Amino acid sequence: MAKISRDDFGIPHIRAADAGDLAEAQGEVTARDRGWQIEVDRLRASGRLSELIGPAGLEWDVFARRARLDDTARRALRGADAETRAFVSRYAAGVRRGMASEGHRAAEFGALDEAFGDAFEPEPWRDHDPLGVLHVAHALFSTFPLVLWREHVASTLGEAWIDVFAGYGDGGDETAPTAGSNAWALHGSRTESGMPLLAGDPHRIFELPGVYQQVRLACDEFDVVGLAFPGVPGVPHFGHAGDAAWGVTNAMAHSVDVFRERLRPAPGGYESLGPDGWRSVDVERSLIRVRGGEPVEVEALETGRGPIVTELRPDGDELVGWSIRLPARAEADLGAGALLPLLRARSAADVVAAFERWVDPVNRVLAADRTGTVLSGTFGVVPDRPRAQRRRALRAERAEPAPDRTPSRAAVVEEVAVDANERPADPAIDLGWAYPPPHRASRIRALLDELRPDSAAEFPAVWGDTASGTAEALLRFLPRGPLSPTAAAARDALLDWDRRMDAASPAAGIFAAWRAALVRAVSAHTALAPLHAPHGFGAVFDPWMRVAGQVAAALPRLLTHPSLAADVDAMSEAALDEAAASGEWGAAHRLLPLHVLGAVPGIEAPGGGLDVMLSGDGDTVRCTGSTPGVTDRAWRGSVARWAWDLADRDASLWSVPFGASGDPASPHFADQLDAWVEVRPQRVVTDWARLRPDRPTGGS
Repeated sequence: MAKISRDDFGIPHIRAADAGDLAEAQGEVTARDRGWQIEVDRLRASGRLSELIGPAGLEWDVFARRARLDDTARRALRGADAETRAFVSRYAAGVRRGMASEGHRAAEFGALDEAFGDAFEPEPWRDHDPLGVLHVAHALFSTFPLVLWREHVASTLGEAWIDVFAGYGDGGDETAPTAGSNAWALHGSRTESGMPLLAGDPHRIFELPGVYQQVRLACDEFDVVGLAFPGVPGVPHFGHAGDAAWGVTNAMAHSVDVFRERLRPAPGGYESLGPDGWRSVDVERSLIRVRGGEPVEVEALETGRGPIVTELRPDGDELVGWSIRLPARAEADLGAGALLPLLRARSAADVVAAFERWVDPVNRVLAADRTGTVLSGTFGVVPDRPRAQRRRALRAERAEPAPDRTPSRAAVVEEVAVDANERPADPAIDLGWAYPPPHRASRIRALLDELRPDSAAEFPAVWGDTASGTAEALLRFLPRGPLSPTAAAARDALLDWDRRMDAASPAAGIFAAWRAALVRAVSAHTALAPLHAPHGFGAVFDPWMRVAGQVAAALPRLLTHPSLAADVDAMSEAALDEAAASGEWGAAHRLLPLHVLGAVPGIEAPGGGLDVMLSGDGDTVRCTGSTPGVTDRAWRGSVARWAWDLADRDASLWSVPFGASGDPASPHFADQLDAWVEVRPQRVVTDWARLRPDRPTGGS
């Protein structure tokens, strides 16, 4: 039996005798607090979301089955070492108990039962389900959907346009991908205590409940505070074990090869053309049960390169589809072997050793310990390919799968380290093809040099910085000739603007409205008309194929392109006229928390009252990203903020956008929102005497 305590925010602190009991208790408490959330993710992993939410889950289920996510999780658990298997299985046992006692009563299940007129009963979790949830968290987090976007660009506009949309050629002003995170480390020579500080904030979709769960895991062997993925044991990304601490950012590595497959019908299925000729394709046919609808049959095809995750297109007498080689599937390893070693880490070197067992996605890791050591490393598995072969899909008939490479390099940090997904200076860890612009990384370095923070308490000025990274590049396209009085006043306001995306700034509101109007005009330009053709990859890839979103990411580069340049002045002037009446940025830039129920007709999703005004933007350190030209609502950004103090763990800070509970009726459902908006993370509490006891778990 494990003891459960909670702090004033309802964050669970779990204490057990050993790691196995602790894993089981973590699973049970997570099912109590986040039963709806983890059941949704478990169903996503197995391609069965439609059984719960009806037709709204079908697009995902088709992808999950084509990608064989559930089978990969099964293989990964079978292939794990005995201790990892036991750790994951004990967590699943705890989830089974927690779902049976409490998690199955989550309000969302009842709302769906009422809407569909039947009853959904969650099935007991299987031992591999936690690894399925881990896989779901990263299945579309890689850059391979952007490879498909580049295929669409090449087939509609031509090969040369790929670099235009990636931003190359403007002095390193890269523009895609937009996802990412911030992290930084200060050596003890820069801090008041003489001990290292680590800090950062991961950027993901603003899911409700939140994607990260604050938790403390303590037993006789270790005592760790950190951020967990609900449904997965341990704290794989951000943790403070007392003597050692760590945090990660995405390395934006090309970790998933994409192959253009040629197929032909064959008795009982298909054959695919590889370097060694035509070979049979593994075909798995299954039926998706759709709540409130008819079942849908899915064919999941897997070639010698990997599963085909797109629709098939006719091409003469053949068919064409795109397969992916996921390292996790190819190696039957989801990196779960790192989970326990991270909890046991006592030094930065221990953290590095644990991450040497990580697989996907490739992460940049900052680690520090109480000896004063700070290390920076890159960890994960990538195909060993030259950079030119990461740009587009490979021809399956010509390209052999590349051998895997594990770039486990760790360097000593002697003063400051910053990671914000930018292209690394070290070519040995330049593992991607496209990276976000370097603005966030450069801005964080400048702030650390300017502010000279020497404690975690001074980091809010970094997290909260709203300086725009793209404003200067865009403002050079302002119209310069005579304008109407209102448009001229708007132009003058932008020229006088401080380039900060503050919620209360009228000039920031004008800038955002002008930018959005430009995005719409460029997206509708005849030069880009072919891009609007159906991409044909499958509905799950629609977010990456939306022309306006990709135009917004590459706007400065597109405005200089010869095919659009002659029309830029007219588009800019019309956009300024449209933007002149805009109000403060925060009036339009409001939080958009995304809940699964929001896709189900006739059901009101939780979070409707959480649309608070936000400062920041997609390219600011204070990341609150929208899609200019589509919506000003912020749907992705900082899903947690964390700062680990190696001198005093209780001086560490953490926060999430919503709260510790997934229950909309709980006082802890969104009780951290106001402080998150104001960039006021709370201090970590580790004194058991300051915590209130909660019901113990039922484990032995």
